[in-house]
Amino acid sequence: MATRTLNDLAGAGACDCHIHVYEPGFPLAPTATFTPPPAPASAYQDMQRELGLERAIVVQPTGYGFDNRCTLDAIRTLGKGARGVAVVPPGTDLEQLQTLHAAGIRGVRFMMLAGGLLHWEDMAPMARHIAALGWHTNLQLDGHQLPQHEDMLARLPSRLVVDHLGKFLGPVQPDSPGVLSLCRLLDRGNCWVKLSAPYESSRSGPPDYADVAPLARLLASRYPERCLWASNWPHPNVKPLPSNRALLDWFSEVAGSSAACRRILVDNPAELYGFD
Repeated sequence: MATRTLNDLAGAGACDCHIHVYEPGFPLAPTATFTPPPAPASAYQDMQRELGLERAIVVQPTGYGFDNRCTLDAIRTLGKGARGVAVVPPGTDLEQLQTLHAAGIRGVRFMMLAGGLLHWEDMAPMARHIAALGWHTNLQLDGHQLPQHEDMLARLPSRLVVDHLGKFLGPVQPDSPGVLSLCRLLDRGNCWVKLSAPYESSRSGPPDYADVAPLARLLASRYPERCLWASNWPHPNVKPLPSNRALLDWFSEVAGSSAACRRILVDNPAELYGFD
């Protein structure tokens, strides 16, 4: 994408489907696994303008636990082009969910790695609770675990979004059991995957992320209607910090065409998160 602008690739309405915001004044939860540097919504707006992004999905960081106030504040700051994904405890009543919906929340995050508060046994009951609102279950895990949970995930009544290329922690090939499981979930038509944060699972590193690029190309070519893109700004715990521009360039290369870029950057997020 170095010689083409985002507008050339996707037109108006491009969406960054996974960012975190950390603001002073919002205390970390006792369960936080690290202390993040400040990453205010105003700084993200600078990055949005730099890249030409118009929409964003604010995902509740693990560090804030069940306290969604910072995420909700960020949605307000970012305005009509923002939606969010919250973390809510089991048993949250419908009235509370509807209040969150009015504030822009469109999903519940399940972090199945360090710092997560919700558990596998919470997922199906939560999915039943949020399905009526049109929300999705946002799942981050080591993708090698997908076959163990595929049957349950396939039966969820809510939509399902899988983070960061499945975040396979360890070598993976297109015919690996976890990849095949992910593809079967995508085949069902109620699951999306984020082509994002290749550094989370790559061992070869930037700029090409050559060891995970084949998986990204496979997903983009086979499931353009089921893919999303995200920056994962501000790249928690990643050193050195990656270039946001380079990550968008990498995505444009693996997506392969302007039509696929527009589908992934604009059309799919508009459908999933309810943008007009």
